[in-house]
Amino acid sequence: QVQLVESGGGLVQAGGSLRLSCAASGSAFRLNINKWYRTPPGKQRELVALISSDGSTNYADSVKGRFTISKNNTKNTMYLQMNSLKPEDTAVYSCRAFYGTTVYWGQGTQVTVSS
Repeated sequence: QVQLVESGGGLVQAGGSLRLSCAASGSAFRLNINKWYRTPPGKQRELVALISSDGSTNYADSVKGRFTISKNNTKNTMYLQMNSLKPEDTAVYSCRAFYGTTVYWGQGTQVTVSS
């Protein structure tokens, strides 16, 4: 049974920083954890950042230069460093992983940025 658990969310003032973690447990040794998504209040889920197997990264235009995605394959954990946070970054942040054609999602962690 594979589980993805996000942590690190919370309430922060605009301009502040948070670091999210996504840890895989269970039968996760072949799991590819590779994407962060977010769901702003009243809006649809959107892709925030992804990291490929070769370590290359891509970001949504709205977070470029402020967010950094990274992975520790030894710990089977993915991170999202979020700096210069803005109120519009307020959302539930979720991580996504896959193995073959099976996709796994974490439960999400709330990030609230106050102005």
